[in-house]
Amino acid sequence: MLFFLISCFSFILLSKFSFFKTIPSWNLQMGSVSFQSFFKHLLKTSMISLSFPPLDPMKNGVITSKAEKKDGDCLSDLPDLPLECILEKLSPAGLTSMSGVCRSFRAMCTQDHLWEPHLKGKWGKLLMGDSVYKEWQAYIDTKKKKKKQTLVDCSNGKGYFGVLTTGFWWKQNVKESRSSICVPVDSIMAWYLSLENGSFSFPAQVYNRENGNVGFLLSCYDAKVSYDSNTDSFKARYSAHGRPTTEENIGWERLRSPAVDASPYDLHVSDCLTHLQPGDHFEIQWRKSKEFPYGWWYGVVGHLESCDGNKLYCQCHRSDTVILEFKQYSPGSRWREVEIDRKDHREVGNETDGFYAGIRKLYNNDEIVIWKGLWPTQPLA
Repeated sequence: MLFFLISCFSFILLSKFSFFKTIPSWNLQMGSVSFQSFFKHLLKTSMISLSFPPLDPMKNGVITSKAEKKDGDCLSDLPDLPLECILEKLSPAGLTSMSGVCRSFRAMCTQDHLWEPHLKGKWGKLLMGDSVYKEWQAYIDTKKKKKKQTLVDCSNGKGYFGVLTTGFWWKQNVKESRSSICVPVDSIMAWYLSLENGSFSFPAQVYNRENGNVGFLLSCYDAKVSYDSNTDSFKARYSAHGRPTTEENIGWERLRSPAVDASPYDLHVSDCLTHLQPGDHFEIQWRKSKEFPYGWWYGVVGHLESCDGNKLYCQCHRSDTVILEFKQYSPGSRWREVEIDRKDHREVGNETDGFYAGIRKLYNNDEIVIWKGLWPTQPLA
């Protein structure tokens, strides 16, 4: 009895909205037994009409007949190779739109090999290192454990009302939430879309904290960053003075992948000290106190000057002591130089001048160019 009432209610509701225009002829002959097939047909036709609006019957001044339209080729009828070539030319937005057309297109447009070039092209420089990959794997695990399902999940609702409600929700929200169209959570497409919509925050390092605050010039700090597509910029969350801090409107040029795959609270084990020579470019960990995370600071291996002011690059150490120089600071500044033990370097410093730790020698000229591009206009005190 309950089943009969529910079926009648569905019949009345649909008749008011004139949905029976879409009933195929074979449904009319089969009676109430084919209600489920009807609803599936309704959902499919609704999705196709939403994604592909009807063509203009007037094209180049010639009215095309219905028969001509019906006989036209369908994109899904193309052989696999031409169709694959077309999909490879689509932008991320195009692939996302195509994935909402039907089940077969969804299966094709969500494949990793189509999304990998887009991910590498836009995000590749920021997704290097094990720390980023581990963060992504943790994000996937969280999503998989999440029991709450949305109406556009692949499982969909069961029964007549489940199919009908899902179809209505899809029509109203698919344009606003393309990323929720049955995308495998561990796919490259899901990774790309989660980066674009800012739902995935990943570890990165930010040059010149607080957008060039004098005390942080020629340094970079570790943070969790997320993307804002509306402003094409990033938001970074990091720890400062013992409390969570946020910096916004960070441009692409101020971001890089983490220099080392280690916690910013851990000392980086240096393996370049015995090879340091005068004029070598380096980065060194520094923190204000032992409760703070390390940041990375740019400098050059020190030199001595002769009486006439010429630079002598013939020696940079006394016994096993190496002089590291930070030329952004004026001569005489307490931040200008620091001495470290070449053979047995560990964290050195005090609560007044801070603590110096691990060292990276810069072999890549691109890294050096970036640091020089951040050089202050005048020496720091």
